[in-house]
Formats: sequence, structure tokens, C-alpha cells
Amino acid sequence: MARILIIDDDAAVRRTMRMIVERSGHVVGEAEDGAMGLSLFRQGAYDLVITDLLMPEKEGIETIMELREEAPGVKILAVSGGMFLDRRGPLEDAEALGADSSLPKPFSVEEFRAAVEGLLRG
Repeated sequence: MARILIIDDDAAVRRTMRMIVERSGHVVGEAEDGAMGLSLFRQGAYDLVITDLLMPEKEGIETIMELREEAPGVKILAVSGGMFLDRRGPLEDAEALGADSSLPKPFSVEEFRAAVEGLLRG
């Protein structure tokens, strides 16, 4: 069982990701933007942070950079459904700036579960 923090401004997406990881036996915290996510992260010990990239207040790249500074060992999964010409640009940026892995939205339940479990094992 791991502690996972999900940061996404879309409540329906957060709820879906939460259900998937809870069904795998993990404990989940939720935040609607990077500022709230960082605050929650600082209050508890999380093994994995899943963050969207495009959010109001504090966006995902900023959040990833702050997490990496404060907690170099935490695993980070970046997700994004933004419409990009090459579909990977910002996700590649997220990995270059500290995310351990990334996943473009929309993703299947199997893809999401595999990404989460892969990061928790690695």
C-alpha cells in the first residue's frame, strides 16, 4: 500500500484516478491545483505524486520543480491532456524538469495503473 497524491483541476479526472488507485489498495490525497497539492504534500508523507500540467494558480511544471527540490526521492507522474502539435512536448519538458514518467490524456485504466505500479516498484 502506498500513499498517492493526485493533483488535477478537473474533479471528474481526479475522481477517476482516485478510484483506480484505491482499487489497487493505495491511500489517496487530492488537490485541485499545484499550490494546494504542495500544501498537502508538506503535511503528509507521499510515495507518489500524480500531477496534471495545465492548471490554474500553480501549474504542473512549477509544482514538479518544487517537489523535486523539497523531496528528491518522491516519485512523480506527469499527466496532461492539452492539445499539443506533437502531443508530447510539455510531457517531455516535465520529465526533463523532474517527473519520473509521463502519460498523455486520455489514457486507459490499464495504462494508468501500469504507470502507477511501475513507478511504485521502481
